Amino acid sequence: MKYKLIFITLFMLLWGWVSQAQVKTYPVYPGCEQDSITSKKECFIKSVSKGFNENFEAPNTLESESFTVVFTATKEGVFYVSYVDTQHSEIKQEVRRVFSLFDTFSPATYNNHPIDMQFLLPYPINEKKKNTNTIPLEGKSEKQYKQKYANSKFKSNLRIPLTHLTYQNLPNYSFATNTHDAVKPFTYANVSQHVNLDSLHTDLLKDKKTWLGRKFWNENMLDISGANYWFHVDPIVDLQMGKDNTQEDYTYNNTRGVKIEGSLINKIGFSSTLLESQGRFADYFNSYALFKKPISEAYATIPSRDTSNEFKDNAFDYPMTTGYLSITPFDFMNIQFGHDKNFIGEGYRSLFLSDVGAPYTFLKINTKFWKIQYTNLWTWLRDVDTETANDEPYKRKYMALHYLSWNATKNLNIGLFESVTWAKTPERGFDVHYLNPVIFFKALEFSNGSRAGNTTIGLSANYRLFNTIQLYSQFLLDEMTTEFFLKGDGYWANKYGFQFGAKYYNAFKVQNLTLQAEYNQVQPFTYSHSKTELNYAHVNQPLAHLWESNFNEFTAIASYQKNRWFGKTKLIFGTKGFDINSDTDSFSYGGNILRSTSDKNSIFGVKLGQGNKANILIGELQAGYLINPASNLKIFGSVLYRDFSSELPNTIFENKTTTWFNVGLRTDISNWYFDF
Repeated sequence: MKYKLIFITLFMLLWGWVSQAQVKTYPVYPGCEQDSITSKKECFIKSVSKGFNENFEAPNTLESESFTVVFTATKEGVFYVSYVDTQHSEIKQEVRRVFSLFDTFSPATYNNHPIDMQFLLPYPINEKKKNTNTIPLEGKSEKQYKQKYANSKFKSNLRIPLTHLTYQNLPNYSFATNTHDAVKPFTYANVSQHVNLDSLHTDLLKDKKTWLGRKFWNENMLDISGANYWFHVDPIVDLQMGKDNTQEDYTYNNTRGVKIEGSLINKIGFSSTLLESQGRFADYFNSYALFKKPISEAYATIPSRDTSNEFKDNAFDYPMTTGYLSITPFDFMNIQFGHDKNFIGEGYRSLFLSDVGAPYTFLKINTKFWKIQYTNLWTWLRDVDTETANDEPYKRKYMALHYLSWNATKNLNIGLFESVTWAKTPERGFDVHYLNPVIFFKALEFSNGSRAGNTTIGLSANYRLFNTIQLYSQFLLDEMTTEFFLKGDGYWANKYGFQFGAKYYNAFKVQNLTLQAEYNQVQPFTYSHSKTELNYAHVNQPLAHLWESNFNEFTAIASYQKNRWFGKTKLIFGTKGFDINSDTDSFSYGGNILRSTSDKNSIFGVKLGQGNKANILIGELQAGYLINPASNLKIFGSVLYRDFSSELPNTIFENKTTTWFNVGLRTDISNWYFDF
């Protein structure tokens, strides 16, 4: 009997705890506080429905139209419109306006913890059917509507494709409170906290009823989803046809591939892209690709892509693959492992790390807490300029990077950067010392010896004005001797670079018009090293600025998007010092980061633009139409004008003017760079 009483008592206590833990309450709208739990639910629904009916003004052009609103009563006590089931942008704007008028409320709770709760609001614009009722999305209905209206990708840990036009449309993230926008690509999960990605996407959808129409204009080619998973499969194309002012009949690019991406339990994201390509480009582009060829095997290195073989008449065959796994074990941490590109900075260019080169294998950890975001990046790179045995792969090199982003004030962000590059040797592989996420690379390199690795440090700042203007800068220091720097006598080892820029979003109150101006300058020999395998490069392409070093450059960009139409114009001009490479002068003048600094032209008297100085002017105009927002398939046309003039004959480029026309159909998932 004694044990029975103990068992019954424990059972009752446990049952009370379980029942208490599973209590769910509905949101409490102002004026509903005194009602019972059941009445509060009914009062909330009636208050929202009544407020919507009283404030919604149907567009004059739509006398009778039905639509459905899916909205969330968030745990912060405000409303969030997830989806409006209509193709009319006027209705979508009006719905969001009405919900912005509603008062804040006490959020729904589960076990006394605030939670989000979704609701469905069907609305007929027809006076005979004015009895609108808000419906809670619960049980089976909730699952059905979430699958229909919510795009799971926008809540996932997948990386937003790193393209300039895509990131141009995310100013609300850059100007949101306590966000960090230097380290790219962003993840959808981070951006969706501040930008209504569902709305941006659905505003672009076309009213297509057939399967073929929906797949071509609106949806991924293959879309499979379940309760805890989803994945998409899309064909990838980059088909271009053009003509420059040379004797070649035409230029072209023929890329075909497939992209697979998905998510598991909303914690694990994955993506894989396989591409097979052949192409022939403008004459200056082909010359640069051949100049950057590996020391053995491959025929050339395609800028912004990878190594290539020779293909038919003066063309290139260059396969490429990318892929990654993205895991968020905690809300404050994201871990990525893959083979792709990364970018650090707010500008068009970056002096820290950019996407102008080939993809590489990497491990990246982003940790965010308080006003801090801390990025650790470890990469596995290829040195294709060092001779190896015929049966051996290219020489391996590594790079480790730290970037600390601190929101010092509401509008001011300060970033601290450091990196170290080292090479694989019989005695040294991937150095585990650099796995330390908080160590200072400069001190560690000093303990290993100055020729053991190549370190850089940097400082960045980003200031936001009026929610439309972003001022940004970077300072990169490779090496400096204070004594010689203050003397101003042009000491060769004072190696540094800096960037200043500004972006103006929704310029002059024109929605989606972005203006940008940027200045970059990098001193001779920056990013170089006496041991060529330690330069800041991968597959003979720079890891930072496309012009490498010994240059100054000014860039002005204007881009605009209206619904699915887009346009972009770009003007770049600057000077760069090339090597002379004559029978009597084979010195390095600091513009080619692949060369050893042991070949330097002088110890003192080094200056910007030294050597064979060239003036470069590039203008580009592009316009196009977004065919499918799900896969980012676009049709476009472009014209590029380039004028290159050096003081002496140049071993890379001819002194000439290039005009290059191009049209194409491409899945825009990575940037091309033709501006060098």
